[in-house]
Amino acid sequence: MNYISENIINYISSIYGSDLTKSYQELINQQPTQFIRVNLSKISEHELCTALKRRYDIDCDRVPNYLNIFNVKDKNNLLGKSLEHILGYYYIQSFSSYIPPLVLNPCDTDIVLDLCAAPGSKTTELGEIMNNKGTIVANEIQLDRLKSLVHNIDRMNQMNAGVTHFKGEQLNTIYADYFDKILVDAPCSGLGIIQKKNEVNDWWTLERVRRLSELQLKLLVSAIKMLKIGGELVYSTCTLTVEENELIIDKILKKYPVEVLEFDIQIPHKHGITFYNGQSLNPSLEKAKRILPWEVESDGFFIIKLRKIGETESPYKRDLRVRNVRLLEHDHKPIKNHLKNIQDEFGIEEQVLAQFKYIIKSNDIFFVDKNWFDLNPGLFERIGTRFGTINKDNKIILNTQVAQVLSHHISKNIFEIKNSGELKSYLEGGTIKTASTQRGQCVVKYENYTVGTGVFTNIGLKSQFPRAFRTQEISLMQ
Repeated sequence: MNYISENIINYISSIYGSDLTKSYQELINQQPTQFIRVNLSKISEHELCTALKRRYDIDCDRVPNYLNIFNVKDKNNLLGKSLEHILGYYYIQSFSSYIPPLVLNPCDTDIVLDLCAAPGSKTTELGEIMNNKGTIVANEIQLDRLKSLVHNIDRMNQMNAGVTHFKGEQLNTIYADYFDKILVDAPCSGLGIIQKKNEVNDWWTLERVRRLSELQLKLLVSAIKMLKIGGELVYSTCTLTVEENELIIDKILKKYPVEVLEFDIQIPHKHGITFYNGQSLNPSLEKAKRILPWEVESDGFFIIKLRKIGETESPYKRDLRVRNVRLLEHDHKPIKNHLKNIQDEFGIEEQVLAQFKYIIKSNDIFFVDKNWFDLNPGLFERIGTRFGTINKDNKIILNTQVAQVLSHHISKNIFEIKNSGELKSYLEGGTIKTASTQRGQCVVKYENYTVGTGVFTNIGLKSQFPRAFRTQEISLMQ
């Protein structure tokens, strides 16, 4: 049985009273409700829900008033092990976590920053809202979390994200008055997710909260300095403390030219707190939304939306050593001949490949939406997703991501996997024995799914399914 520490109980009681504290205590030993966000750029809601029921006996119930978020019943604990999950047809994400990107609501002409991006739930959701077009800068400071961010960008086939690796509180020394919209989903003390992460009990103290709030304030100040005048910012946390939420915004409102915006969410919530510990806070904090976990069968969250209404002091600009990175149009000489070979080999029309820009790094090629833009592309760990690798014969070997992103435009060199046994072999990186006389690379499909690429050898089709995806357990129940 899970427990809640006395430190946390005393704190929750001081804000919410004994009745709601009891609800919080009862929540901790309930099984968390699971939700998924359907990646509509890859599959329809109906197709996904039908497949999950048929293959894994997973039931999907749409959350009222929202487009692509579903409450799921996963009797066999297979939600994170399905073929559909590894192929990026959905993201396992709490309902509350799904809300902040919707509140930010960027369009594909906005230049967007996700300041604390890993593991990628909100970055990939922002990409889907923007129809995978335009520019997202996804920043993450922790190296291990950076890897999970890149993994999920690839898995979800996101085509408009560039990944940076900087301290968020210092990123304003690179960008000033630059972004149209910014999401600051700040690291926090996690009182809204204790149902899922009971280890919060082991370290939670008000002193730790105060230290976290110092970082959160620095992140928010940095974000405001990076925002254009008239630009909008959403600040969110998955905690219930006032110190990490309203008190921070109150400090911001006293010192920086921002205003709090009204927004609506179709989910039970409380208004922001405007009086705390005998202190009156800015009355506009009432426009914030507090999502209490026991009221929504999901995580506890705080969400507020701000608009920058005046100039902020520009920080000094850092002199940075940057890589020499060029984004090439599809008809630029270094890439043109390679793409012509791809067109011929897979029947892809030139106008499809013209929808992207290309980056050559050593022998690797990446691609990104043609409208992605940044003044300093050399600052990025990665831009877009993998297109392929140039082999010793100066020929592009396509990556799995290309096959998935362009699947509807590929008309030649397609290999159909016939059964679950062949699929298992393919997903494990093996060889499917076949008498085909075909040679060279092909796109691999299973039923109506494009799963990746392979290459024909003398004994059959050798899988080119990415190693990074093979490490995950995949169930092939029918």
